[in-house]
Amino acid sequence: MLAHGRQLELGPRAIVMGVLNVTPDSFSDGGRFLSTDAALTQARAMLAEGAAIVDVGGESTRPGAEPVSAAEEQARILPIIEALAADGAALISVDTYREETARLAVAAGAHIVNDVWGLQREHGIARVAAETGAGLVIMHTGREREKLPDVIADQFAFLSKSLEIARHAGIADDSIVLDPGFGFAKDSEENLQVMARFGELSALGYPLMAGTSRKRFVGHVTGREGDARDVGTAATSAILRLKGADLFRVHNVAINMDALAFADAMLAREPHAAES
Repeated sequence: MLAHGRQLELGPRAIVMGVLNVTPDSFSDGGRFLSTDAALTQARAMLAEGAAIVDVGGESTRPGAEPVSAAEEQARILPIIEALAADGAALISVDTYREETARLAVAAGAHIVNDVWGLQREHGIARVAAETGAGLVIMHTGREREKLPDVIADQFAFLSKSLEIARHAGIADDSIVLDPGFGFAKDSEENLQVMARFGELSALGYPLMAGTSRKRFVGHVTGREGDARDVGTAATSAILRLKGADLFRVHNVAINMDALAFADAMLAREPHAAES
């Protein structure tokens, strides 16, 4: 269930969330979509290519990025969210860890809150999701804490704490998606280990999102930089779909839609699919 009476069915086919960075310093497309017109053009292009969701963010989360004030974040994203909501077609996600920004974004028309700190930076963001009925993406991060040596044990430890915060706030289980946080305080080997063992995360009992798009570990494997990592990203999307991911946060929608169409075609032909 999502805010404003909208719904999103996860499971039968892969769902793509298009990344819209309204920032000057995001790692792959910083500054390209700062103006409202440029951002809306990009959002509409991603929707035309098959994205079901546009994820609007006003503060870069790349390593070493300068933090921005809540006021600046809101000034960047709220006009975009309002304009997309007026269009009426898109599901809109707000990429923020701030309670105030999340509340204003949902009021402006956002349907989903995507928190890269997994409710553990500002616990009040959980109240926003509970009170508004917004969908909630809870992401794992290794930043600013001591991680467990086993990557999946660390996922379970962190996300279990986040889920307890969500339960305490009264967030409905069917509003929650979990994200293992590729690239967030994880080196290339750790990211690859999470990919290889991704299926183990299904034991948490929630739909899963994959956000590998253009991340450094994709470049580590392919030797590519920036948007030249889109083919490698599409490969990770297909692999992770086969390992149980439901939702994919990407910059290049079209190439990932193609890769995921093949993954879905393979899943539909597996023996258990024919029996169900």
